[in-house]
Amino acid sequence: MHFSTSGLESARRHVGDEVRVLIEADSDIVLAREHGRLIGKKIGFSATDLTIIATAISEVARNILVFAKSGEIVIREVSEHGRSGIQITARDNGPGIPDISLAMQEGYSTGKGLGMGLPGSRRLMDEFQVISSAGNGTIVEMKKWVNQNG
Repeated sequence: MHFSTSGLESARRHVGDEVRVLIEADSDIVLAREHGRLIGKKIGFSATDLTIIATAISEVARNILVFAKSGEIVIREVSEHGRSGIQITARDNGPGIPDISLAMQEGYSTGKGLGMGLPGSRRLMDEFQVISSAGNGTIVEMKKWVNQNG
């Protein structure tokens, strides 16, 4: 995977009903959060859920910066089994995660953080999956559904 684009569209590209944000700096995390909120609001999420979505985006985007230096966040509306939601996919070509189960444990961190990134994001979202192996980058896919719990 290659994430470079040029000019004005380097940080954001619209592809159909999805938004792709290149993650290379802290300002890109802010942009990805904003797009998550905008798409979530359009779908009908509550203010609380919009904050949860933005927080989950922050966590996975921060991991991209810290561990891979660059990557991409893809945000799109999804519909399944009569329900509406948002899907966030974080992709990078970084070093990968050699032990996903260890990385998903609360408090585990190979960086300087508190180890809340992946486990915290998993708690915030309704569906969560990590695909990674050492040397092959990482893909995190998460979904949140409108009115999932109520």
